[in-house]
Amino acid sequence: MTATEPAYEIYEGADAARRLDDFLGVYEEVYAEPPYREGPSDVAQFVEHYHAHTRRPGMRLVLARAGGEVVGFSYGYPLPADTQWWTSVVEELPAGFTQEDGARTLAVIELAVVKPWRRRGVAAALHALLREGLHVERVTLTVRPEPEAMAAQKAYASWGYREVGRSHPWEEAPYYTAMVLDLTRQVS
Repeated sequence: MTATEPAYEIYEGADAARRLDDFLGVYEEVYAEPPYREGPSDVAQFVEHYHAHTRRPGMRLVLARAGGEVVGFSYGYPLPADTQWWTSVVEELPAGFTQEDGARTLAVIELAVVKPWRRRGVAAALHALLREGLHVERVTLTVRPEPEAMAAQKAYASWGYREVGRSHPWEEAPYYTAMVLDLTRQVS
């Protein structure tokens, strides 16, 4: 590993819960940028959600560090059988598509990299490590629509994701693009 390559760390459950302070600054920096423009109340809500998410079975956090500093992070968890994830998708989804069992679908909740480290493969590495060793059929995430998050949408499409609809998770939320990466169709 050279000085220009980040090192990656994987944490699960309680270990992930103890790592919030390691990457919270990255969250604040990335989500203060347009189109998000998040402030202190948004960050407080993220912290609350993160703590709840760390109690979910199979939750995983991946950090990217360079020079001792976190430069990116990603986390997610397998969708449980009683998930509400798919109910926010506006379009009707095919029969059986929304059935979950706690092992079928990994939901990527956050994937963020600070500006100086973007377009250097860090996000792709975080994404790969987040799902490494998991035997899920697919991965899902939501992203702001184009043109707001065009770079993210292009990256996800290049990784094999396809759009399945628009997600509106709460009343004041924007409409997100819901995407799925089908791992059963990928060749090893």
